Amino acid sequence: MTNPAIPQQSAEPAAARPARARSLWLDSLRRLLRNPGAVAGLVLLALLVIMALFAPQLAHADPVAITPRDRLQPPGLEHWFGTDAFGRDIYTRVVYGTRISLLVGVVSVAIATLLGVTMGLLAGYFGGLTDALIMRFVDVMLAFPGILLALVIVAILGPDLLNAMIAVGISAAPTYARVTRGAVLQVKTNLFMDAATVVGVPTPQIILRHLLPNVLGPIVVVTTLGVAGAIISGASLSFLGLGAKPPTPEWGLMLSEGRNFLRQAWWITTFPGLAIMVTVLSINLVGDGLRDALDPRMRK
Repeated sequence: MTNPAIPQQSAEPAAARPARARSLWLDSLRRLLRNPGAVAGLVLLALLVIMALFAPQLAHADPVAITPRDRLQPPGLEHWFGTDAFGRDIYTRVVYGTRISLLVGVVSVAIATLLGVTMGLLAGYFGGLTDALIMRFVDVMLAFPGILLALVIVAILGPDLLNAMIAVGISAAPTYARVTRGAVLQVKTNLFMDAATVVGVPTPQIILRHLLPNVLGPIVVVTTLGVAGAIISGASLSFLGLGAKPPTPEWGLMLSEGRNFLRQAWWITTFPGLAIMVTVLSINLVGDGLRDALDPRMRK
């Protein structure tokens, strides 16, 4: 006997479903742009991206060139942010450091999303033993603080910027796995999932075409907020000497190099620290705005 729930699920025209999905995303975008904090975050983030893309045009000095006669110069007309103990221009190094910090955030979150979303999809969809094994592994990873787990991974792989990005991504993956699994368990109760199973849609197609698009909302929010955390974690590893190596213009490394000159040259650490603060603040504002915009309870 034909399941009466299936025709009800497919009664909506096929062309109407993509249109409705586009309408929901456009509605979310409109609510995002009505959020002043999110708009401010988008503007700041856009400026940082422009700074990263056009660093050679915005800073004409060499970020690694050593000029002993200009060492520890305070901020002025010639050196806007001053110079460090090697005579390198702080403004130039901060501008070029934008590239590295944004790259660390994006690559680390990409690794975390790939690993975490895959584990969450498999655990939530198959359930049973698969769910138990994956989530117990996730629980073991969550038993360690994120930065401590990243330190262990870097110690195994070796101190390097790429290894630091891998370590930050792996240490953040359990959070994405838990969020994805929770969203999958909610979506699995919908009738269209039963309908796809009954008509014989292959499992990979169910996961990628029916399940994944319906859990993207919380994943997008967690991913956006995760970039800020990844930038801080990457800077922390570089500060400890486990990430970028001298003379790389990386903000965490610049903080480490300037900590011995806090009394006599405050600008060496102040401007990289402000750059980290502004970047993380802008990403958090965008993430908070996305969370409100994609929340179904906010829709009228």
